[in-house]
Amino acid sequence: MLSIEDCIALSGLTEEEIAAIAEHEHIPRIVALELGHYFLCSPNGKKRIRRIIRDDIEAAREKGDFVHAAKLKLLLQHFIAHHACVPTLRQDDRR
Repeated sequence: MLSIEDCIALSGLTEEEIAAIAEHEHIPRIVALELGHYFLCSPNGKKRIRRIIRDDIEAAREKGDFVHAAKLKLLLQHFIAHHACVPTLRQDDRR
């Protein structure tokens, strides 16, 4: 039987990336893991994950949770760096 750690390792995503998807979609992490893996394998999936993380950053800012927003910005940078994404940070993502 596979453990959650095995599934995470096989997904191609980090725990933090999975958590961001779960937060955005309001779903359990195991479901977010499956969704995230599906996105990574689909043609525009990496763009969708970047959009999810950006949405989470904006939601954190709107709540005044700037610490969480900063962590998510670092997560976005990590995702772009490790998934060969073309950096398309908007001007407001650089704050």
